[in-house]
Amino acid sequence: MRIAVTGTPGTGKTTATELLESRLAAAGTDAGDESPPELEVIHLNRVLEDEGLYTEVDADRESKIADLDALAEWLEGRDGIVIESHLAHHFAADRIAVLRCHPETLEQRLLERGETEAKAAENAESEALDVILSAAVEEHGLESVYEIDTTDRDPAAVADELAAVATGERDPSAGEVDFMEYLT
Repeated sequence: MRIAVTGTPGTGKTTATELLESRLAAAGTDAGDESPPELEVIHLNRVLEDEGLYTEVDADRESKIADLDALAEWLEGRDGIVIESHLAHHFAADRIAVLRCHPETLEQRLLERGETEAKAAENAESEALDVILSAAVEEHGLESVYEIDTTDRDPAAVADELAAVATGERDPSAGEVDFMEYLT
């Protein structure tokens, strides 16, 4: 089983998957718990940094350009994993959870964590345009995509939704979240 957790930067991927990761670790010690299958969480952006799996640095965006082929090779042969990154939908996975967040909230989150106004605005616009959701559906099909709106949910509730995706207790969904009003 491979689960990809993707979404625009600022949607809550890292926070929610860190909670899921701690739950998975705790579930391993509590055999009677109703928990997701045994899964290892891989924070792909950390792998990119630690292993140097990028081709260049985009100075304008202050970000590294991922080497998707090298990351795919690094992931090769790994199963029983949750791949967390805004790039996760580019890799083989059985289920793709796309975290979504209202663009105004997303922009504020990014500014609070120190992103530039230009980068925050660019990500907010991408979120309104469903860029990552569309790419995930195109690459994996509607039957594999699980859209989760994080706007008014705390990280624990998002981790609950991810656990439901992992256990198969949640049906696939895509296109239910609409932020187009942000663009008008």
